[in-house]
Amino acid sequence: MNHRVFLIICLGLLLISCQPNSKEALDRSSYQLGIIAGFSELVGAGTKSLALSEPMDSEEMDGIMDQVKAITDRYGIQWHRDPDLIVTDLFPADVAKDKEVLLLYKGHTLEAYQQLKADKKRMEEQGTYSAAEKRQIARRFGRLLSYPPSRINELLAGNTDFRTMQDFGIKASNVFFYYKDLAQASDFYSNTLGLEIVADYGVAKILRIATASYLTLVDATVGMHNEKEPKTVALALLTEQLSGWYDYLKTQNIPIKYDYKPKENNAHDGFVAIDPEGYLLEFETFKQHPENEKFIPILGKAKTVYPVQESSKVPPGLGFNGSITWLYYKDLLQMQNFYEETIGFSLVADQGWTKIYQVSPTGFLGLVDERRGMHSFSEDKAVNVSFFLEDVEAWYTYVEASQNFPLHSKHMSVGLESKYRSFVGYDPEGYFLEFNLFLPHESNERLLQYLQ
Repeated sequence: MNHRVFLIICLGLLLISCQPNSKEALDRSSYQLGIIAGFSELVGAGTKSLALSEPMDSEEMDGIMDQVKAITDRYGIQWHRDPDLIVTDLFPADVAKDKEVLLLYKGHTLEAYQQLKADKKRMEEQGTYSAAEKRQIARRFGRLLSYPPSRINELLAGNTDFRTMQDFGIKASNVFFYYKDLAQASDFYSNTLGLEIVADYGVAKILRIATASYLTLVDATVGMHNEKEPKTVALALLTEQLSGWYDYLKTQNIPIKYDYKPKENNAHDGFVAIDPEGYLLEFETFKQHPENEKFIPILGKAKTVYPVQESSKVPPGLGFNGSITWLYYKDLLQMQNFYEETIGFSLVADQGWTKIYQVSPTGFLGLVDERRGMHSFSEDKAVNVSFFLEDVEAWYTYVEASQNFPLHSKHMSVGLESKYRSFVGYDPEGYFLEFNLFLPHESNERLLQYLQ
């Protein structure tokens, strides 16, 4: 945005914030034209497909049209006066009642907007404009306005009872792995990799990977999965000490599936090890690269967690600052829509055939096209993807009422001795999604300290 347009918009916003009846006190024409000029540059630059002016009465809009034409000509865009702005759940229904709105656009965007209005009208006339269709029409309108899914979610939540899991407070990410020999798996992760056991339930052990990401090891004889199911998951352990980890694991004779072969211009480097029962562990470092421009600042804030030296074999200086749970899908676009629109995650890295979403400050979820990933799609999967929530009961109530994804059972589970509350559902391709709240109990003392 050039400095002149930027100063016009900033001046208008400053005056609005400082005066109790400021918008009325301002010269309305200057205010409206400043906003229109700023949006026109964004549309002209391709940053927005469609932009809307504030609603105006016809006389007010008539008074500025000469200047509007000059502005839109300057930025090479088109305009359209709409006396009947489409009503969706993005905005209050009366936001433009008895007003006109100026549409600013390029190319075929106006046709797309008019088709959206026609589709809505057709469904209303046919009596098929259900709550689900209303939401889809709102999302189409939001995409025309170039809003990211997170912003569309916010607007829907502000005008309807729509919610995502983000609204119920995510404290940490977690993933459940299932073992025939739990003691062996526990020794590997706690002693060989140096992860701290922060809760021990006997048949399950919760280990801390980084400040807000965890791994839970489960006895497969009592868990929701067994050791014979396909291990269609990979766990990336994020570290800045990649070569150190590789050298150390080689000394421990840990099986390596893919060797460490760093490349100068890669978006990321890494290697893949195999745990005692076949789960794949990807030790990975992400580097400054166009596809990581949103991801790198997040990782830069992540504190590295190092092993407690007296209780592990790990050499000093090796640790982890995050984790990614990689899941493998047939229909990547469907899954992208599910995790962005239903769960509410934000995309932080797009590798084309993989999409990485932030779950917690150090926990991430990676969606992988199974045609190119380390695993192929499988119906059964020996994994639960888990989220530690602040208000798991409210999220359960919402999911049960909205039916936005199927539930494993029609009730909340209460852990042995009331250690936790949880419930399980399924994503569209069959991964188990588990939602947990840990309760005050002596077994949870260390975990709850970290979750504060």
